[in-house]
Amino acid sequence: MAYSDFSLAKVKNDFGLTLDESRNLFAETKPVLPSEALTNLLIDYIPLATSISTEKARSEFLIAPILAEVRRLLKNRISLFSGKEFNVEPERGLQGFCDYIISGSQEQLFITAPVITIFEAKKEDIIGGLGQCVAAMIAAQRFNQNQGNEVERIYGSVTTGTNWRFLILEATTVSIDPIEYYIKEVDKILGILLQPFQLSSV
Repeated sequence: MAYSDFSLAKVKNDFGLTLDESRNLFAETKPVLPSEALTNLLIDYIPLATSISTEKARSEFLIAPILAEVRRLLKNRISLFSGKEFNVEPERGLQGFCDYIISGSQEQLFITAPVITIFEAKKEDIIGGLGQCVAAMIAAQRFNQNQGNEVERIYGSVTTGTNWRFLILEATTVSIDPIEYYIKEVDKILGILLQPFQLSSV
């Protein structure tokens, strides 16, 4: 069993989670203007990725440039992993590959302090991807606890590249933002992705 085997109902039941879908989690989060470089890339890449319309194209042309921008904005004080195997508790199904992991550490050779897990929606089904994202968030939470890293909140996202849905895990409560953000709001998406590394809180 792996992250991809979890539905939202299964991960909730298996790990005794409480789901909260009632809050606009990022209503107060300030947008962050993208660099001119990212803006120009997206002008070219959005129509290209949507025309090719494969998961690989959306990952390479839309998701990766946005995440690289987050790393640049934080002056490379974080690390970014793509397609990384992340096996934490295989006996509980907390194993497999994560599309993207953002770590609060500068260490790029291996994962040391996962803060954000991001999954690409298969067949552009964001709701269907929530279960595996939450499972990876639990894995990140337990990984941090085992390593003595004090990370109270684990952030997650399921994205098609053009659409983004965000989650927060605190203890055993998973808050799922009811708002879906679109790539034309890339400044808001950047603000949300930067939030775990800011002093302000939701």
